[in-house]
Amino acid sequence: MLKGLGGLGDMAKMMKAAQDMQAKMAELQENLGQMNVVGEAGAGLVTATCTAKGELKALDINPTIFDPTQKEVVEDLILAAIKDAQKKAADRSQDEMKRLYESLGLPADMKLPF
Repeated sequence: MLKGLGGLGDMAKMMKAAQDMQAKMAELQENLGQMNVVGEAGAGLVTATCTAKGELKALDINPTIFDPTQKEVVEDLILAAIKDAQKKAADRSQDEMKRLYESLGLPADMKLPF
């Protein structure tokens, strides 16, 4: 008589799994905001620190590069350091997402809409 209700247990399991995944994703997003990566340019003359979410947190410039005639070079080094830090942040975020997916038994290359 209640033959079709067996699937409700599976649905409850799926909902629980979805809630667990959502909680883990929220925790990961918070952790990414606390992880730092450092990008550099000019053999370390300029360093940029970003969170793993890509938010620029700090910029360190070695004072030896300040030469008024080299303004464009300094600007390029600053941009290069920031871009390097943001690339490392994206890579770190991707690695953390893969680790989360694998811990949930999902394919490491799975793309989710969030």
